[in-house]
Amino acid sequence: MTTEYDVVVVGAGILGLATAYHIKRENPDKEVLVVEKRSAAGQGNTAKSAAMFRCFFYSNINLLLTSSTVDFYQHLQEELNVDLKIRWTGYLWLFSREKYEKIRPVLAEMSKMGLEYKIYETEELENTIGIKTCFEGDEEAKLMGLEEAHVGIFIPKAGSLDVDALVNFYASKFVEMGGKIQFSTEVKSLIVEPEHPLGIPGEPYFWQNPIVRGIHTNNGSIRAKTTVLAAGAWIPTLLDQLGIECYIKPKKRQIFCVKASTEQLRKLLYAKDFGPEGCIPFTILPKPSVYFKPAIEEEAFWISYGDEFPRAFLLEEEPQPEENFYEYGIYQVLVKYFPQFMGQKPYSAFAGLYAINTLDGQPLIFKENGLIVVGGASGSGIMKADAIGRIAAALYREEKYAELFGGKKFRVSDLGLKKRRITPEKFII
Repeated sequence: MTTEYDVVVVGAGILGLATAYHIKRENPDKEVLVVEKRSAAGQGNTAKSAAMFRCFFYSNINLLLTSSTVDFYQHLQEELNVDLKIRWTGYLWLFSREKYEKIRPVLAEMSKMGLEYKIYETEELENTIGIKTCFEGDEEAKLMGLEEAHVGIFIPKAGSLDVDALVNFYASKFVEMGGKIQFSTEVKSLIVEPEHPLGIPGEPYFWQNPIVRGIHTNNGSIRAKTTVLAAGAWIPTLLDQLGIECYIKPKKRQIFCVKASTEQLRKLLYAKDFGPEGCIPFTILPKPSVYFKPAIEEEAFWISYGDEFPRAFLLEEEPQPEENFYEYGIYQVLVKYFPQFMGQKPYSAFAGLYAINTLDGQPLIFKENGLIVVGGASGSGIMKADAIGRIAAALYREEKYAELFGGKKFRVSDLGLKKRRITPEKFII
């Protein structure tokens, strides 16, 4: 059985939901359907996110996308009483002496932009969080190529939120407005037809202006005037069938959860000198940049590392954490800086896929042959989702600019492919 909608959005992750929400909000008369292969919203890679955010970037694109999105989340929680469980833990970025000297000019420019940060010197770091900042005489640390922590940059406008609460907001409000979500529906391919069918066998032919007219799924075909592909790491599996390059590739990321089960670890977790939450910030070590998140509600730390080479671009339906990656990788680095973790093993772990944009790491929002593609957030989907949804909705309306939360305008083509305009980020993990 075939049904037809004005818009069908493929994927009920955070980007698909934000896009569907804003399209429906701005076009209440349109019939909008979201299809999702899982049995509930936000249960793919969105659920595997560490759900961190920061409003501290050098790139104007990064700063605008994240600031407007986080401001919207703050508006939901503080003014509309939508409990997203936002925690303003901050970020603590640790640098070696050499890396700090290189980043100082960038920090000076960011300070002129009005971005706030605080510098923690070596002695303050040692006294505040008990980090080991000197590896003199440590042959293992030298063998591993570890860099000593010389200074910490604390970023206050940063923190975490509850992914399920955010997903529930977009999904429930979308449905309240009359949108529909169809679960357990896996898209097999896209419907491609000529713009003006002639009934010729084998059409569309190249001279007929082929366009996407919907989706073929395990539950039948669904026709749509506009199809939005927001399926994260699975986007290229559908676009490759049509010869459309999207520059999106999947890469696994893993998170290991360790309980603050000792007095030393609890003291580290509840380090009170940073912000209103009374806990240690999201902390990023010097090279290699292992990082951990304070999970206060679990009295635990979420620990990870974004390995690049030789981590393969590999699409896994259900990615699994690798025990050795923690035991012989993350753990060996972590205990050199924080001996408090000595002997600690994860009580749980999970893995997901980043949809990496191999061009520049920024989101991709473009339209081709009647198809809108929204993805490639490269691990920053949560902190940019609302802005991405608004930009995608503007592209749907064929508007040149999107209005982000707070009133600032954003040129839609800046995140496209043909007229892409990106400021490289200089302050990255």
